[in-house]
Amino acid sequence: MSNTFGSIFRLTTFGESHGVSIGGVIDGFPAGFIINLDAVQQKLNLRRPGFSILTSERKEADIVEFLSGLIGSKSSGAPISFIIKNNNPKASDYKDLKKIYRPSHADFTYEKKYGLRDLYGGGRSSARETACRVVAGELARQFLNSKGIEVFSYVSVIGHIKLKKKYNELNLSEIYKNDVRCPDLDVAKKMKSFILDVKLEGDSLGGRISTVVKGVDVGLGEPIYNKLNARLSFAIMSINAVKGIEFGLGFDSCKIKGSVYNDIFVKRNNKIETKTNNSGGIQGGISNGQDIVFNSVFKPTSSIKKKQTTLNNEGLELDYINSGRHDPCVVPRAVPVVESMTAICLIDMYLLNLSSRINKL
Repeated sequence: MSNTFGSIFRLTTFGESHGVSIGGVIDGFPAGFIINLDAVQQKLNLRRPGFSILTSERKEADIVEFLSGLIGSKSSGAPISFIIKNNNPKASDYKDLKKIYRPSHADFTYEKKYGLRDLYGGGRSSARETACRVVAGELARQFLNSKGIEVFSYVSVIGHIKLKKKYNELNLSEIYKNDVRCPDLDVAKKMKSFILDVKLEGDSLGGRISTVVKGVDVGLGEPIYNKLNARLSFAIMSINAVKGIEFGLGFDSCKIKGSVYNDIFVKRNNKIETKTNNSGGIQGGISNGQDIVFNSVFKPTSSIKKKQTTLNNEGLELDYINSGRHDPCVVPRAVPVVESMTAICLIDMYLLNLSSRINKL
């Protein structure tokens, strides 16, 4: 079950980085919903490699082909299956890696767990698999939009360069209008320059993606083990290179007193709201009607073009320099992936919420 996410809306993915294709099966998507298939491809294009000088040189068209579950563009209620063919694999980049454990890759852990590993691009552990999440995530996003729920993710930190504006001070429609996916053009230019400088050094960078979800009513999330923030954390932490997640004020919460942190309830426009949103829109694991706000942190790309010392599977030390095609910073390409996993989690929790409340059916 480790290749499946979700309880009611369920996504199962398959395929390897340099195999014939990758793909997925979506079960539980509501029947009779008209899907904008062009928008699915457009969102997939935002994740694909080779779209700018900031990304991997691997050229993949990433054309999604739906195999079942649709009548024209309308969901039939049957499982929606799809494939994305790998058109530009380059196994020769990995011919010398049979015995080498690349630093910070999954080579060592996969081999010790399974007794073997896919030598080509990490196989199943490759971030190429996230293309499947974007397809499912766009279907989820379109359904959520029909319910008035919107998901926005954007780059807010690259290395030491930080976007200091809060999300409500930004024009979130500007996110995809530059290669960095930062909605502040001046900050985006600085981030891009920094990434390119580090790329010339043969090194890599990490960063942070901020996410805001608007339009979620009070009550989304289940007690104890299916808290909304717990499920979102599980979804986001499953993305390659993610090393942390925080909601609302997050890790800074430990620096202040409860009297400062507490979100005071107020009445606005005849509705109960909170004066602040330090909780990030979730209290007791359940949405409180405010914007859901969280940050996810990405480590620097493991594959770099600097000489590193490592070990082979015989325990012998050797020097290693990566020769494959990799992003100097994965964060810009991860923006649609974070959006997608957020949407997938939210549609699943939305449908679960409907099933648990008879007055909503």
